[in-house]
Amino acid sequence: MKIDHIGVAVSSLDESARFYKELLGLVEVHREEVLSQKVRVAFLVDPSELGGTAIELLEPTAPEASVAKFIGARGPGLHHLAFAAPLVAPAMDVLRKGGAPPLEAAPREGARGHQICFVHPKHCGGVLIELVGG
Repeated sequence: MKIDHIGVAVSSLDESARFYKELLGLVEVHREEVLSQKVRVAFLVDPSELGGTAIELLEPTAPEASVAKFIGARGPGLHHLAFAAPLVAPAMDVLRKGGAPPLEAAPREGARGHQICFVHPKHCGGVLIELVGG
């Protein structure tokens, strides 16, 4: 599977985006608030590879948000790897049959209006994995 994006938990979306844009030369291609996950996100990419792997910055909007809890326990940093899955529901079935059940029973809507699901790090070598449908 192709890596869709790399999720990075941040305390300040604006400050972190500035680093990626000004010092690394990435361009911001999308920004939104995902109410169901209580986060604001920004997607940044290399301008020479539009449509390539993105960096997703995640800033919590509430103390009970999972990203806020992550930052509280570990500090800002790498949060998850997201893989593109043409259809998330069938991919979830493959994961279940392979012994890595998704955290959700069914796909849910995530950023950019895509269907998503997550797999607990205990099944993935310590890394939170997200599947992202097109």
